[in-house]
Amino acid sequence: MDELRSLARVAATAPVEEMLTHLHADGGVIVEKMFPLPVIEAMHKAAIERAREIVPGSATQGMGEAGAAFVGANTIRFSSLGLLSPAFFEMLDNDVFAALADAVLLPHCGSYWVNTGQVMFIGPGEKAQALHRDADNWWEFISRTWPDTPEVTLSAMIGLGDVTEELGATRVVPGSHRRSELELYSDEDSVPAELGPGDAFVYSGNVLHGGGANRTDRWRHAMHLSFVAGWLTPEEASPLDYRAEDLAQQSERVQLLLGHRSYTPGERRGGGLWLKDVKAIEDWQD
Repeated sequence: MDELRSLARVAATAPVEEMLTHLHADGGVIVEKMFPLPVIEAMHKAAIERAREIVPGSATQGMGEAGAAFVGANTIRFSSLGLLSPAFFEMLDNDVFAALADAVLLPHCGSYWVNTGQVMFIGPGEKAQALHRDADNWWEFISRTWPDTPEVTLSAMIGLGDVTEELGATRVVPGSHRRSELELYSDEDSVPAELGPGDAFVYSGNVLHGGGANRTDRWRHAMHLSFVAGWLTPEEASPLDYRAEDLAQQSERVQLLLGHRSYTPGERRGGGLWLKDVKAIEDWQD
């Protein structure tokens, strides 16, 4: 293993190249105040209201005991965040996250879309989540291409409130995205990604990470937002959540990210996918 090191923290006003240097070296970087506080406050308020209707531990991701352990017994999870607050659409239009996603993903695809936007409230006494790679969602691809697999997904864990190690901050194994084998490690190999409201831990889909144990009597309030290459199937069925008229006033980027534009490979080989309004997206890309 590489020697353990803390995750780099940079201001949202720092050059994108600086953020990418840390992202490539460690597998993730904390971007402070990446999202404006008014947007975060609106999203946080809507998330709290919705969370009152969700039974902790009721989320499903995978099957059986392993799946139940992964989502947590005292963790509240839910998606479809654009149905709760227009703040979610503003988050999709974030310039810093867009620049990072473009740099990481566009070398391998014509465009990308939302994998999932998901509230993750970790409750008191929750155990640490198993370390995992987000790219393992597409295991058939990752396992066949590792360690030379391209980046196909980029994620951000976003603080809606203060997220400390004691509250269950995401734990990360720096450098694990560059290991020669698809190894797994213990929590002792990981470091916490502590966040304030609006801070984002932006990380590679190939880096090992997992939600930390909540050792307090309070809830950890955070959310996850991730993008995936447009030729892969995302976790969240965004095109089923939003009708065309629901997104008519949103930017073309938001419409594309939520599956209301076709995928075209651009100069790369491959055919168009999700074929609808192809001319519109071609005009936009030009």
